Amino acid sequence: MSGDQSANVELIKKHIGEYPDFPKKGILFKDIFTALRHGEVCKAIKNVLVSYVREACPDVQVIVGLEARGFLFSLLIAAELGVASVPIRKKGKLPGTCAQQEYVLEYGTDVFEIQKGSILEGQKVLIIDDLLATGGTMDAANKLVQQLGGIVERNVVIIELTELGGRKKLEASGSKVHSFIEYHDVE
Repeated sequence: MSGDQSANVELIKKHIGEYPDFPKKGILFKDIFTALRHGEVCKAIKNVLVSYVREACPDVQVIVGLEARGFLFSLLIAAELGVASVPIRKKGKLPGTCAQQEYVLEYGTDVFEIQKGSILEGQKVLIIDDLLATGGTMDAANKLVQQLGGIVERNVVIIELTELGGRKKLEASGSKVHSFIEYHDVE
């Protein structure tokens, strides 16, 4: 990473909000929305993401954003690169025929969906979200993209909570993972 990009990452990290006991007691929630309150941080996020994707995945054809924060970043990258932006949402939020994938949460299960036809057979895909914790949602997204015939080039997140093992889970299933900011202590 260049010196400019390192400075951008440090600026982003400095503005990540922390909320104790959210969404439940004992969790220190890392909030990207706090960082987005500052124009210079928004520019830094854009620069870091676009620069990384151009370098690491120059042939990517589709940027998939996960509900809901991933939507912000997927459109930003896709617009800059002139490629498609596709959402993955929770069940029942997308019209038309959708592929589905169940995933496990700390407190139960949920289902992600993607519209059929939004990714074509053989298209190179980058999946983005704001945060990687246990890897359940990202793993479900990978499976959905693969169901449609897409090739997942990379999973990208801004924040990674390393102690929760999401990267290990994803890499064990063959995924390449990149994060810009890592936190090693989640409490």
